[in-house]
Amino acid sequence: MKKKLTKSEYEQEIARTRDKRMAWWREARFGMFIHFGLYSMMGRHEWAMALENIPVNEYEKLAGTFLLKQGAPREWAALAQKAGMKYMVMTTRHHDGFSLWDSRANPYNSVNYGPRRDIVREFVDACREFGLGIGFYSSMMDWHHPDGWRCAFDTGARMRFTRYISDLNTELLTNYGKIDILWYDVALPIETWEGWDSLERNRHMRELQPGIIINDRSHLPEDFGTPEEHIIGDNTADRDWEACMTFNGISWGYVDSAQAAHYSYSAQQIIKMLKDCAGGGGNLLLNLGPAPDGSVPVEVVEALTTVGNWLRENRKAVYGKLIKNKAGNGLFGGNGVCGSSFDGKSVYLWNLIWPASGEMCIGGYMSSPKAVRLLKDGTPIEFEHKGHRILLKNLPKEAPDKIAGITVIEMEFDETPKYMFASYYPQLHGGRDEAGEEKYS
Repeated sequence: MKKKLTKSEYEQEIARTRDKRMAWWREARFGMFIHFGLYSMMGRHEWAMALENIPVNEYEKLAGTFLLKQGAPREWAALAQKAGMKYMVMTTRHHDGFSLWDSRANPYNSVNYGPRRDIVREFVDACREFGLGIGFYSSMMDWHHPDGWRCAFDTGARMRFTRYISDLNTELLTNYGKIDILWYDVALPIETWEGWDSLERNRHMRELQPGIIINDRSHLPEDFGTPEEHIIGDNTADRDWEACMTFNGISWGYVDSAQAAHYSYSAQQIIKMLKDCAGGGGNLLLNLGPAPDGSVPVEVVEALTTVGNWLRENRKAVYGKLIKNKAGNGLFGGNGVCGSSFDGKSVYLWNLIWPASGEMCIGGYMSSPKAVRLLKDGTPIEFEHKGHRILLKNLPKEAPDKIAGITVIEMEFDETPKYMFASYYPQLHGGRDEAGEEKYS
């Protein structure tokens, strides 16, 4: 029998291997979230069962007509690769309790009903074909299971339900080879990690998959945080984070494409999200809610294809070992209409608005770059370092990027540049004139 650990001991145990386990994820930066299940058939919202108070026996009828066209998971993975995404996370079982694999623990699944196929297996195979990391979303809440609510106040129900959750995840992490991410969601109605037995369950999951990374939604911090529908961009945070975003700000599941198109993100908006994540040292997990037959909604394809084309020219600004600057306000400064990311030697300026004047200024840099160039093709850019300002000169009148209109400029330094946000204006850092007299030179 293995020794029980305290929460502190468990966190120390997983911290020892975290850098090794997280290395690929920290460099990947961009992933695809897939929300697909019975709710996709309704085309309203993935929470429709609860929000509309649909009785369990009525909702169950969806399982008989739930169909998935052949090759749909492969289409998702092919688009993810084309978009420049490096991993995928799929809802193996959402809150409605319907499992998308051949589960012994849960007979209410896609092999016994509907398509009578193991959708998880098809998803895993597709990810491996296209070289993508594999993530399993696993809800802890269950509206279908009879103990899914009684577990909050009935000890017997709690023991049965937590065993059920453990059995489901044991199947997922046993039957499909190496899995990279376990992505929990909504640990309700129990409100503590002790009540869920999360520590012991997650230890068991890690024994099954020693290299796995786990998110923070089982009432334990685990390996990374998951801000939802917002990008924290917290440069002072010590922990890893991943912003999970819908594609339209309305629903994670499928909604009518013609109407959703008005709200769906453009390629430029997605690239801006990537800027905020890369600059803040986090990842972007962007959702796709496939149509009832598994097809990719039309409004998604063009935007993600454009993002992928843009990333092929600007990949250095997104992927790899990007670094957070904890001392300043922002990674390394832009100028209000451009943001930045940093890889240790180069600052990448993401120009959302291109200067029609042909000139651009970046403040706060006490050291000069050794070279400045367009990232897409290496074209040199004339510059001058003056005081704490870098002046870029004789720029093209129009944005050189013809894919999305977002041009990245690389400023290469010999070493990490000394930078201070708004260094000429002590009002913005507590009135302290830390920059010294040389600032106006």
